[in-house]
Amino acid sequence: PPCYASFHPDSPACKIEVPERLTVSHTALQEEGLAERCVSVPIRQATDAEILLAHSEEYLEAVKKTPYMSLDELRTFTQQYGDVYFHPNIYHCAKLAIGAALQLVDSVMTGKVRNGMALVRPPGHHSQRSAANGFCVFNNVAIAAHYAKKQYGIKRVLIVDWDVHHGQGVQFAFEDDPSVLYFSWHRYEHQGFWPNLRESDYDSVGKEKGAGFNINVPWNKVGMENSDYLSVFFHVLLPIAYEFSPDLVFVCAGFDSAIGDPEGGYNLTSLAQSVCQTVQTLLGDPAPQTSELNGPCESALESIQCVRSAHKPYWACLKHTVAPPVSEPSTKRCKLAEKEEGVQAEEGQKEEGDGQKAEEEEVVWMKPPSRLAPPVHTEVALPADLEVPDRCDRVRSSLAPTLQILQRLRSISGFCVSEKGTANYLEKETYSYDMILLVRLPRFYGGDVCYFLPYFNAQHLLCTVYYYSQCVCFVCVPPQGCSDVAGLMQAVLCLLLPLAYEYDPGLVLLVRGPGSGVGKAAWAQITSLLQGLAQGHTLALIQVRGTEGVRAPL
Repeated sequence: PPCYASFHPDSPACKIEVPERLTVSHTALQEEGLAERCVSVPIRQATDAEILLAHSEEYLEAVKKTPYMSLDELRTFTQQYGDVYFHPNIYHCAKLAIGAALQLVDSVMTGKVRNGMALVRPPGHHSQRSAANGFCVFNNVAIAAHYAKKQYGIKRVLIVDWDVHHGQGVQFAFEDDPSVLYFSWHRYEHQGFWPNLRESDYDSVGKEKGAGFNINVPWNKVGMENSDYLSVFFHVLLPIAYEFSPDLVFVCAGFDSAIGDPEGGYNLTSLAQSVCQTVQTLLGDPAPQTSELNGPCESALESIQCVRSAHKPYWACLKHTVAPPVSEPSTKRCKLAEKEEGVQAEEGQKEEGDGQKAEEEEVVWMKPPSRLAPPVHTEVALPADLEVPDRCDRVRSSLAPTLQILQRLRSISGFCVSEKGTANYLEKETYSYDMILLVRLPRFYGGDVCYFLPYFNAQHLLCTVYYYSQCVCFVCVPPQGCSDVAGLMQAVLCLLLPLAYEYDPGLVLLVRGPGSGVGKAAWAQITSLLQGLAQGHTLALIQVRGTEGVRAPL
């Protein structure tokens, strides 16, 4: 959309709402070569009927008049709402922001693209049915969710809001609607941080039929780190989201929790880098390794436990939640203590001063490491009479194990290796090939590789992969293992992933035996989740009962 100019030029909050928010983000996407890998979706203006999906007619008619108001009239109109600024062009920009989001919904739902990102201003998650709020005029994501349900018959929508501020407008729009699951983590500080609402706390779980479908994770301590955020993903968001099983996912992607930001996603360097990292992930590039995970802090653990306890009656994945003792005062006691001591007012003054200082002194830091994806994602070594799966290439003979690697493997007791390597056939007569080994090692071969290798036991296999990486995460789904898929996914999300991310492996080895009880869908989900580790360097082994069962890797 065109420049979203603010009305009050002398206000500190207005100086940071600048058109460069969009231009630097788009420029960064072009410079990183990401824009050319994406499909550009044309935008349009939203119609009145679409805006009315989430807003009252009275409010829409009032905003329609703003392009024709004088400066004094705009000032008066603005003052009836909280922390929002109107400009004569704001109505036009807001309609384009909604239209862009709806065009993206159309592109995803019709299969033109798999996913996408809308770079739009003004934002929307604070806007309410009959009120602008927090720079938001119309609630873009709420309108988009209603539109998807109406236009495409979507039954379940997940909205994830990772902005540092609570998106109360989205919460209010769907708090009695069980077809929309809203999740928000946000800085709360016992109601001392904007928007300072009681409804932003963990026990606001939704109303009536929507009870359990509104999830608030309040941060009551400043300075949350990667471990805190990942813990919420593993122990709250992902288990409930998998049980909810949405048909469509929206993300309110506010980047104001990134390093160096002065509270609103207004650090242009941080913003541009965050946008690029998000687009790369949507494109499927290997995720960067997250190092120095020291576990969540006590305040984060308390928030997580409060959320899980509050939602225990509504979700099967939380039915065994037990509230452990905590080593610091509870959220409720802290909140009462702060009100009695008048701490909120003092912190608010300090917050304003810190925000102005952060605005004046831009933080500069190193550029994130490259996330280069190999030109060929998967190469497979299959017998000549078997067809190569879609989006895979047959392994090139030049990528067969080198003599040095073969000699290293021969040194392992009982491990037999053919000098012919793993060209395009199985030497069933000579060696026992009963495992398919999919090797995703772009740093070694320049592309992902699938090899057939002889397999005897886990110890021998680990010795093999140790040649490539000294930090290996070994995950085994044994024969006749877990037939309880829900239980298996719970173990993966709440046990395996937290341990694996803290371990930070250089390689992930995933083994599935025959008769494991794990279906194709669950296997695909587990494999996908584990590819977030080790920059995507994943070996997935599927055991079969003879070559007759080998037709294509999963």
